Amino acid sequence: MLDTVLLAVGPGDADRSEQLAEAVLEVAQPAGATVILAHVFTSNEYDEVLDRLEFDREVDDVDPNAVAGRHSTIHDIQDILDEHDVDYEIQGAVGEHGPTIVDLAESVEADRVIVGGRRRSPTGKAVFGSTAQEVMLSAPCPVTFVRSEE
Repeated sequence: MLDTVLLAVGPGDADRSEQLAEAVLEVAQPAGATVILAHVFTSNEYDEVLDRLEFDREVDDVDPNAVAGRHSTIHDIQDILDEHDVDYEIQGAVGEHGPTIVDLAESVEADRVIVGGRRRSPTGKAVFGSTAQEVMLSAPCPVTFVRSEE
């Protein structure tokens, strides 16, 4: 049974938001599952986004969920899910991408995780690592990888 699908969205996913939404719809819509739209920020990315969105950290109680909800990629995917009447929640988190996505999948008891990425050479994976690869190897449930069309 499929109740919860975690869609992990990152800084490089703006160009593939439609592909990610289509992959989520294929899985979540027939099952009536809830989609968790998750945006994971590294500490540096989070600080940059807070500055860009002009959050006043001394006045505002900055919640990663609120920051994720203001991200354009999340908005694009929300619009598509709304069109298809799919239930969703937005979650933001701060940490290293791979382990934090795995932690989110565990905490929401995801039945499926969907991540995006691009084709990389074996050398590129060895030198730079791969968030998608780490999620596929460590997630507590099946993972769907959506490769960029580039």
